[in-house]
Amino acid sequence: MTVETGKTYYFEDLQLGMEASVTTKVTMEDIETFASVSGDRNPVHLNPEYAATTIFKQVIAHGLLTASYISTVFGMKMPGPGAIYVSQSLNFKKPVKVGDEVVAKVVVVDLMPAKNRARFDCFCTVNGKVVLDGEAIMMVPTRPDE
Repeated sequence: MTVETGKTYYFEDLQLGMEASVTTKVTMEDIETFASVSGDRNPVHLNPEYAATTIFKQVIAHGLLTASYISTVFGMKMPGPGAIYVSQSLNFKKPVKVGDEVVAKVVVVDLMPAKNRARFDCFCTVNGKVVLDGEAIMMVPTRPDE
């Protein structure tokens, strides 16, 4: 079951198997901005001449820039505004390069009503290949009293 765009999902709305995604095309400007904000100025991300000497042969995006697209799904699609990270595990599988279109997708795999928490499987893919996967636990707001 895919979620509706623009809707806030409260804990009571979540069901096992619900999923949401965003697609983002990685630009050099994104990588430079992330480097500036994070302070991670590793030349493999910023210097084409240096990156050409690495196993990647070209500039690659920061792994946490790619992971941040998962945060975009949580904050903007599902559950949406008010959801708070409790934990996130990440496994980096393949590099992401300038121009790649990253699809970040999350799927509800467990609901924990005692603490209004939900566990999600998380994936980022490029051209259908997994570049990052992991799991997140989110604290999800309950529906306000009306």
